[in-house]
Amino acid sequence: MALTALGVYIGTVLWSMRISVSSSRIFPRDDFVGLSQYQRLFETERWHVSVQNLAVFGVLFVAACLVLGLLLAVLLDQHVRGEGVLRTVFLYPYAVSFVATGLVWQWMLNPELGIQSTVRALGFPDFKFDWIVQQDQVIYTIVIAAVWQASGVVMAVLLAGLRGVDESLWHAARVDGVPRWRYYLSIVLPQLGPAIGTSFVLLAVGVVKVFDVVVAMTQGGPGNASEVPAKFIMDNLFGRANVGLASAASTVMLLTVLALLTPWWYARAVQAKKARHS
Repeated sequence: MALTALGVYIGTVLWSMRISVSSSRIFPRDDFVGLSQYQRLFETERWHVSVQNLAVFGVLFVAACLVLGLLLAVLLDQHVRGEGVLRTVFLYPYAVSFVATGLVWQWMLNPELGIQSTVRALGFPDFKFDWIVQQDQVIYTIVIAAVWQASGVVMAVLLAGLRGVDESLWHAARVDGVPRWRYYLSIVLPQLGPAIGTSFVLLAVGVVKVFDVVVAMTQGGPGNASEVPAKFIMDNLFGRANVGLASAASTVMLLTVLALLTPWWYARAVQAKKARHS
């Protein structure tokens, strides 16, 4: 496994970074052109559109998953009847591939087949829900599908954090007359920092590499309205035979992931160091 990690993962990353500073097109070239591929990348309008879409998707996706996951975790923390079944139901979408999720939501959001058609057939002919074919709204349909799939795993992580909170705090809060919502907001939520941080990192990495659900739902359309960086990279790598530009884009995305992970790694290292000295 160590040899696999070094040879396949690290080796291919270094190879991609090397290709990104060459003039490679259809085939790799062993020359050096500096940062010209990166200059071309940032001058490409399609790349700017994909980054903007990723920013919108990322903010909405992470925020919605954290909020919905927390609400579901709080619900299950009440020791409701059938908790095991509910936990399985909420977590099950995460076991489904993004391709399957994208196809199902594509059918549901199709104006001619899905929710809009069904509601109109029930006697509401003016009902309209055609976001998936609207350039200014299609990215929100991808957010809906992705949140449906990923909020369950956030629920599981936060529920584990909730179960680690001392129950005596709730008993003390009840004695003091603290309402339940204030207890979770002021006492429990600050103690969920590590669980929220872990969930944020998982979601943020998922945002950077989002690809399958976009291809399954919209193929990046209409036009380039739902284009994302991962699809931009794959299209240039295989469809447009532009290895150098695709490598430059993938290197930019790698640096983005490292920028997201480095503060988390540092915080964990600091926390572990404090734990050893305490």
